[in-house]
This record gives sequence, C-alpha cells and structure tokens, in this order.
Amino acid sequence: MATTATTQGAAGALEDKMDAVQQRLMFDDECILVDEEDKVVGHANKYTCHIMENIDKGTARHRAFSVFLFDSQHRLLLQQRAACKVTFPLVWTNTCCSHPLYRPDEMEEANVQGVRVAARRKLEDELGIDPDTVDVKAFTCLGRMHYKAPSDGKWGEHEIDYLLVLKADLKATPNPNEVAAVRFVDREELKELVRKADNKEDGVVLSPWFRLVVDRFLPAWWDHLDAGTLSEVVDMEKIHHL
Repeated sequence: MATTATTQGAAGALEDKMDAVQQRLMFDDECILVDEEDKVVGHANKYTCHIMENIDKGTARHRAFSVFLFDSQHRLLLQQRAACKVTFPLVWTNTCCSHPLYRPDEMEEANVQGVRVAARRKLEDELGIDPDTVDVKAFTCLGRMHYKAPSDGKWGEHEIDYLLVLKADLKATPNPNEVAAVRFVDREELKELVRKADNKEDGVVLSPWFRLVVDRFLPAWWDHLDAGTLSEVVDMEKIHHL
C-alpha cells in the first residue's frame, strides 16, 4: 500500500519568510516518494521532502531529474540558482534540476516518459525555453543516481536523480524567481569553475548533485558526445548509490 509522508512544521514556513512563489511551490507541488530501488511508495509535498528531519528519518526519498543541455558547440549550459530558492540558493549547477510530480503524465515509467515530460515543463519554468522547441524524445536518459545532501541545518536533498542530456540550440530567458544567472562553459571553463569552488574563490559554490556528476560521469559523457556515441553510456538498469 502506498504511504504518504507527514508534513513537519508547516507553520514554520512563515517564520522562514519564504519568497511567496517558492512557498507556493513548496506546499502545492507533490513529489514522488520512492524506495532505494526507485519503486513508488507514496507522495509528499516539496516542503516535507526537503526537511532534514524527514530526510534523516528516511521518509523523504523522492524522484528527481537533472538536465544537461549542450549546444551545437558542445558547450554545457549552467545556471546559478536564485537567491530566493529555499534549498541551495546561489549555487552553480547543471542546466535544470527539479522533480517529476505525483500526477499521471509525470509518473509514466515506460521509456522514462514521465521524467521527460517533467524536464520539458521545468525548462520552461526555470529558463523560459519554449516547450514547443523541445521534443521529449530528444532527451537521452543516461542513468540514475541516489544521493543525500544537506543544504543547511533545516533543508536538504535525498533523491534518486534521473540524468538527462539534451543537445540543442535553444533560446533561454531565465525566470529570476528561479535563476540568478546562466552561462555556457566548455571543458576548460568548467575545470576553472570547479577550481574556484574548491578554493572558495569569488563566492563560487557548486550544488552537491552537480559535483557528483562532474567528478564521476561528465568527462565520459563529454567524450561520447564529441564522438557521437552518447548512446553507449546509457544504463537505466543500474542505480548509482553515492
């Protein structure tokens, strides 16, 4: 039987003085709760899923996705999360990171269809990318990783994250409520950004999920993207427990 996590301390949202839009998303969006093997076990709102108390109890693991958009020059589009984001504000991360929601069109598991639909939705929400220019079939779903990371003393993440690559030249008009800045980087520019984050220079901080991908997967992806063999690294059977 499916279970639903209990919202903890919802009244505390007012004390936190959340941005109004982010507060609405925190309480209205229902994430998909999953077990360690990514089997659906219930649902809970984003607030409940991102409270460290629930994460530490093991009741907040949920499904997520991360999009890596490369242009025709094979440069990767990064975003800096907006200052008003509840979790990981102002950190640099991959193109788009979010959650499929607990609704039929985003729970369809055949060919990862639900996650693809959610990814297209959030590319529009966060980056203003016209959904008519994004074919959900164009996402290459490379795999899944399971990770846990604190944001601060109250908030954090515990996700099974679907890793999606999209190669396209798309026009982005970032939503300032979601995104503070965007930039394209090649490999050397990304190495320099990582160096700055490691040395705490210029206030550069990378999201924990992006750093995991940079350290473990991204170099090989880039090699295969350059070679036109990206399909060779697809592995949707295994979940990388990191």
